[in-house]
Amino acid sequence: MRPIQRHTVIASFIVAIVSSMAAAHAEVKPSALFSDHMVLQGGTLVPIWGTATPGEKVAVTMNGQTRSASADAQGKWTVSLYGLKAGGPFEMTIAGDRAGDAPIVVKDVLVGEVWLGSGQSNMSFTVSKAHASYAGMLDEAKEIAAANYPQVRMFTVKPTKSLDPQADVVGEWQVCSPSVVGDWSAVGYLFARDLNRSLKLPVGVILSAYGASTAEAWVPRSALADDPLLQPMLDRFDAREAFFKTHPGAMDNQAPGAPQTLNARPGRPGPLRDPVQDQHQPTVLFNGMINPIIPYAIRGVIWYQGESIVGGKAGVALYPHVMETLVEQWRERWHEGDFPFYAVQLAALKNASNNPMVREAQAKILTLPNTGMAVTIDIGDPTNVHPKNKEPLGQRLADIALTNTYGRKIEFSGPMYASMKVQGSAVRVTFTHARGLVAKGGPLQWFQIAGADRKFVDADAKIVGDSVVVSSPQVSAPVAVRYAWDNYPSTANLYNAAGLPAAPFRTDDWDAMSSIATEFTGK
Repeated sequence: MRPIQRHTVIASFIVAIVSSMAAAHAEVKPSALFSDHMVLQGGTLVPIWGTATPGEKVAVTMNGQTRSASADAQGKWTVSLYGLKAGGPFEMTIAGDRAGDAPIVVKDVLVGEVWLGSGQSNMSFTVSKAHASYAGMLDEAKEIAAANYPQVRMFTVKPTKSLDPQADVVGEWQVCSPSVVGDWSAVGYLFARDLNRSLKLPVGVILSAYGASTAEAWVPRSALADDPLLQPMLDRFDAREAFFKTHPGAMDNQAPGAPQTLNARPGRPGPLRDPVQDQHQPTVLFNGMINPIIPYAIRGVIWYQGESIVGGKAGVALYPHVMETLVEQWRERWHEGDFPFYAVQLAALKNASNNPMVREAQAKILTLPNTGMAVTIDIGDPTNVHPKNKEPLGQRLADIALTNTYGRKIEFSGPMYASMKVQGSAVRVTFTHARGLVAKGGPLQWFQIAGADRKFVDADAKIVGDSVVVSSPQVSAPVAVRYAWDNYPSTANLYNAAGLPAAPFRTDDWDAMSSIATEFTGK
């Protein structure tokens, strides 16, 4: 071998050794969630995690508390801080025990209340229309100018769909100010702002939402696979994904069918796209946008989703079970018990997606412990699935949390149907949250009544104490009452003294879908 060749081989060998040594020594790296301006949950166990060289000892120090752990065989480490008290700003130091590595210093850390905001486009809907064509609050300029809340922070997770559970997210914590709030979720911002005003504590929101997403997209695969009611949707996804992988260049209409939602989402003509990149498919958003943030310590969840339900009538019937599974799975994986889960009921809209049967399905989440529902029947838009009047919704969600999570004594709900009693030719309907019932703007509207023939007619309705007496000269022997039972009951006007609207309801359990079936895909 010539000398120059030998030297080249030796040099290449040295480079290979150095490269392998560098690869074996992984830099200590926390999850992207643990970065400047973050908010940590006070008063509970707070996991901090990341990656390092397998076996490396990593120490986390903040406000006089130091905890350490060694990275496992896959290079993953987790430590937990205890008993953090609200306040700040603090600095957090994350350091490995390998010589030569500089510690990571996370600055401007607050301790307070942390909430996860998730769902579809009405949750990701931004304060400013400049950042999303469908978004922008009613008075966005005024809202943006007033957004000086340094104790309010938001981490917006980059939209990510994945076939397999991911380990980290892309995003950054931002401090609330007029320069950044336009990019923020309007609902997330308003909720956090109102909590901060009332509690005088730092509030952080992790915003992990995706437009047009179905509920099952946010559920882990194992939960779907183990449930006979939910497994078929997973099987359909797997069949379409397998076809995509084995038929390069195939057309969409050649593959097993894609999910069809209530708002009649059409098929996509042309070449078949990877089903994993379809937010209507099961598991893909849990994998990309929820799994990586577990087990970041949170107080609870706010959820705004429901316009996208797959499967027509059958999908609406299944939706409560999908949501029950989602809530239970998130709680199980976070290991924080039955943390609060507060959902938004869909607003009024002249579209099948916002049908009263969908709202009824959403309301069934209230059968689970520690849940709540913000009613928005009065702040919808007849033609826009993204109503811009988000300010009342933020306040309603905050009031639910202030009462049920933080123990404040305020009214957090409008009237909710409790019971009915036939009294001759009338029906008396009673409610919870009924203090100061009022017909806003005139006589009560949108009450209907039916006899044994199940034919509903518009009814006369009068407030009597904490109840409403409903009747009609057309129905001499009534058996059932409905209220605001329409896609867009624009003049529904039953409220309580707190100015909160009554939730739509029906007293019957008849097949209410039959009269509106033509609105639904899959009839």
